[in-house]
Amino acid sequence: MKNEITYLGHVIRVDSGTVEVEVSNDIPSAAPIINGRLYKIGQIGTFVKIPIGNITIYGIVSSVSNSPSKTDEKLLKYNFGSRFLTIQLVGEKIGDDVFEKGIGTYPTINDEVHIVIEKDLFDIYGKKDAGSIELGKHSSSDNLSVHADLHKLVLRHCAILGSTGSGKSNTTVCILKSILDDYKGSRVLLVDPHGEYPSAFPAAKVFKINDSNNPLFIPFWLMNFDELAYFLVGATPKDDQKPDYRLFRELVTRLKKENCNLKSGAVNPDFVTADSPIPFSARKLWHEMNWWLNASFTTTKKDEQTRETAEIENEGDCEKLIGAKFKSHLSTATNQPPYKSQHGDYYAYEKKTLSRLKDSRYDFLFDPGDYKDANSPKDLHNLLTNWIGSNEKLAILDLSGIPFEVLDITVGLITRFVYDSMFWGRHETYTGKNRPLLFAYEEAHSYLNKNDNNSYSKLAVEKVFKEGRKFGLGSLVISQRPSEISETILAQVGTFIALRLTNSGDQTIVKSSAPDNLNSLIDLLPSLRTGEAIIVGEAIKIPSRVRLKLQVPRPTSDDPKLVERWRESHPENPDNYKIVVTRIRQQKF
Repeated sequence: MKNEITYLGHVIRVDSGTVEVEVSNDIPSAAPIINGRLYKIGQIGTFVKIPIGNITIYGIVSSVSNSPSKTDEKLLKYNFGSRFLTIQLVGEKIGDDVFEKGIGTYPTINDEVHIVIEKDLFDIYGKKDAGSIELGKHSSSDNLSVHADLHKLVLRHCAILGSTGSGKSNTTVCILKSILDDYKGSRVLLVDPHGEYPSAFPAAKVFKINDSNNPLFIPFWLMNFDELAYFLVGATPKDDQKPDYRLFRELVTRLKKENCNLKSGAVNPDFVTADSPIPFSARKLWHEMNWWLNASFTTTKKDEQTRETAEIENEGDCEKLIGAKFKSHLSTATNQPPYKSQHGDYYAYEKKTLSRLKDSRYDFLFDPGDYKDANSPKDLHNLLTNWIGSNEKLAILDLSGIPFEVLDITVGLITRFVYDSMFWGRHETYTGKNRPLLFAYEEAHSYLNKNDNNSYSKLAVEKVFKEGRKFGLGSLVISQRPSEISETILAQVGTFIALRLTNSGDQTIVKSSAPDNLNSLIDLLPSLRTGEAIIVGEAIKIPSRVRLKLQVPRPTSDDPKLVERWRESHPENPDNYKIVVTRIRQQKF
């Protein structure tokens, strides 16, 4: 075996997960040519093999030195012409069986070590099977495709991480296109906060606020009560002992129970709670609170101040946000009717709700087109059909027109609704476990921040990562700052696709979260080329450095052409910024 051209050296030390190799001085070149191909000895991240009978052990070069790592200097007998490699063991191949991760038989001192050539790499990675997708080409071979197990990639969740400009968006497009092109029954829902991806997927169904063809509507009544109370009046579950909070809950429940004959099917009012996704009018909710605050009555006793004892003159118009008119109450000193309302509990809630309703930025929630109320032509089954049940395999929710203040609750609302649909439809033939869904979250650090304890999106997405697999719901998070993402989410990620990461904190997160203990590969993150990734985890046979193909058409996330634009002259025009200011004021494109 030492006479083979692939011979590299022999083992001089063995630890539980690493071995140390002394490179033979008889090798004529540091870059031998084998079968017409140049191989450089001692490149970090390259493979070596250790044959032991019919077992072949594979490892990855993690460090190179001109002296052994653990040798007393007094006993050092090696001269500086010697070379030593530290190898991290990754797996083994027994006979003609397929490569498997993990080590069952360890090498011993003086076992031979050989260079892994292209043929060996094909033995490791194998051919593409029916349950996989191609991720890209191996960095050490232009001919070797790297594949991922689609089941594990999706249902064990995955993450695409990389600094700005590392090729993160291109990687996302590459993976999604591989899925969509190879699997006609696949379905993907992509949350796109900046509207970058429609250009890369011309055939996708794109939902966007104020779009004439596919407007994005997210009915506010999809919120559970905690979300609704927080969004409308800033209340939290900690306020549940306050009388105004309890009255607010009772009012919401009553309004929902009035609308139980729905397009998706009638609902028993006895089962309706404040959390039920039943349509009701937010304007009517405000009108009710306004009514009780401003009413005048024929009695001063709060328990007897009812609609029957009210001194009303005009009911107003809830749709136009016009409150009811009542007879003016007299001074309490006169002790004559009409008397002032004793229902002042709603005061703060009524003012905050009115402010929200008048803010046009929230029209996509309060005026959701055909999903407005129980009498509207569409119901939630139509919304689900559009998002995850249509013939288009990919639906993009373009959230670029949504105010940042409600991005968190919007993503949480979308996630929880889709999760609930997969949970309650888990045994149906057209959804749930019988037709799984990949939920992709772009710019995840913006709304899944580990330091935000009141984040509704984080709670909803964490639930998907912890329990979604059981109901056919897998997730993909895409972020440039993994150190800011919820630790619960990262702990559930089975496969990491890590592009160039220059921040040491982000690198540490990947090291600690990655399921494969191959720090030598993770240490390469700062030096990766654009479009190159370290892929580790359950979906890939062996941790690998992979080049991903540049996608055309591209998402609109590339940098502006600064040099070209600065070379152009731009004459001053006093009217130039009128439309910009108008958009700022309206918060609309």
